Amino acid sequence: MAVLGLLAFLAISLGLARVLSVNGAEQSAILDLLRAQARGDASEMVRQIDGCAQRPSCVADARATASRLRASGKLVLVRLDASTSFSPAGHDGVARVVWKTPTRTTIVQCVDVHRGGDVFSGLTVRLRALSRPIGHQAACPSAL
Repeated sequence: MAVLGLLAFLAISLGLARVLSVNGAEQSAILDLLRAQARGDASEMVRQIDGCAQRPSCVADARATASRLRASGKLVLVRLDASTSFSPAGHDGVARVVWKTPTRTTIVQCVDVHRGGDVFSGLTVRLRALSRPIGHQAACPSAL
């Protein structure tokens, strides 16, 4: 009986660790996208946004924001409101991100995020869209 309890505890712990690690994966993916944007690398942005290359408006937005928001220096993440706080299965949501560089004041943007999979098969993160900058106090829409 104790062995079954221990196995159940381990299974729950591993599942919970997977769910919590997807928050880190979401943050990492968003940071990579923002860094490409701050470098002015629109082609890398298009590569990182799922399906962007097939959507002319997404490619145009990537080019415009990469050109407009290009900045030198290290990108600093000021705040990230993740797309969801907890989801043991797939989830679609919008993350709100605030960032800056030494040469640029804070920028607020929204990122459309798809978390796929489940705790058994594994969880994945795909970025589906990045908004143009929004107002510092503005909220992100529920979908981009």
